[in-house]
Amino acid sequence: MSTFTPRGCFTALVTPFTPDGGAVDWEAYERLVESQVAGGVSGIVPCGTTGESPTLTDAEQLALVERAVRVAKGRVSVLAGTGTNGTKKTIEASRAAFEAGADAVMIVMPYYNKPSQEGLRTHVELVARAVPGPVVLYNIPGRTVVDLQIETLERILGACPNVVGIKDASGNVLYCQTLAAMRSRIAVLSGDDVLTVPMMSIGATGVVSVTSNLYPRQVSAVVYSALRVDVAAARAQHRGLVPVHGAMFLEPNPVPVKVALAARGRMSAAVRPPLVAASEQNQKRILSAIDAFEDT
Repeated sequence: MSTFTPRGCFTALVTPFTPDGGAVDWEAYERLVESQVAGGVSGIVPCGTTGESPTLTDAEQLALVERAVRVAKGRVSVLAGTGTNGTKKTIEASRAAFEAGADAVMIVMPYYNKPSQEGLRTHVELVARAVPGPVVLYNIPGRTVVDLQIETLERILGACPNVVGIKDASGNVLYCQTLAAMRSRIAVLSGDDVLTVPMMSIGATGVVSVTSNLYPRQVSAVVYSALRVDVAAARAQHRGLVPVHGAMFLEPNPVPVKVALAARGRMSAAVRPPLVAASEQNQKRILSAIDAFEDT
């Protein structure tokens, strides 16, 4: 089994598109992966929500994982987003990702069909037992409506040793704190950039970051300071980035970060429907935030 460790800064990669949004811009994608490696991140996460996974075809999703693996060349971990609201499809996508060379897969809690806690447990256990490597869960009730309860998670951990981490985007720091108090074996990654230091202060081991698409070195520095328990450095570095984190969510993710990346000449800002371009007012606010950060 992979030696994947859910620890550090993991970038939730955007998927660059051609200006009309019709095709993946593979050159920009490869440059993005290289910039993450150069920026010192621990891992990259292709095909998550930030990668606009709901708009990707199955072929595009697999190709994005394959290309991430090929460009990364083992220098950083590849944690592939493979979760859907169907168990069978999640298993198929997860197996394909491992065959493509991913180090681990990340599966979101099933959205829209609103399974019970027993349904969530069944889904995760069926996926985990069907794949040959590590699994990271993704709990984001604001998008999925369902919330993986800690009691359900503990039952899953008892049955599935390859479930090694959880990306917690519940916005509730108590979730991570409770797991830490229980001395749970699972590693917690913050799913919200703005909560990285608060969550790491009570036990999280890193972040799955949107902002690190733009600033991999700076976001990684925050995480590594926190891991070293250099509280003063982590706090100062994090506070400097807070306005940028806020700007990255002025519009639905990943619209703002693509605006910022486009402003720096790294890719088109194109997104696929039902996402649309940022308003002119928000574009100005996004660019003002990154300009101010870079001027400090």
